[in-house]
Amino acid sequence: MGSHPGDVFSSLSSGASSSSSSASPAPEMPISEVLDQRISPPTKQEAGEVVSLVKIAFASLNPSSQCRPTMKKVSQLLSSTQRLHLSKPLHMTTCGELLALDGFTA
Repeated sequence: MGSHPGDVFSSLSSGASSSSSSASPAPEMPISEVLDQRISPPTKQEAGEVVSLVKIAFASLNPSSQCRPTMKKVSQLLSSTQRLHLSKPLHMTTCGELLALDGFTA
């Protein structure tokens, strides 16, 4: 991300409802804002991999340890060929849309 995750997630706390058990970013926040701005944006071919990685990262931030993926599961997801596909460009996709995508979960 290019910054400390705590800084980003503290500013996003309004995105999670008080009854929610997951640490999720504000639904309307573009995915591009959680990516490291110091590197080039992903190409169209790389976007599916980026989306998959961001989804794994969000799942790993769940405050409930029982709801977070195990390292074995993360390893399996990272080594799998499964990639999520977006219906619109990455820079136009929000975190809420990413979290709503069907695909692997914790």
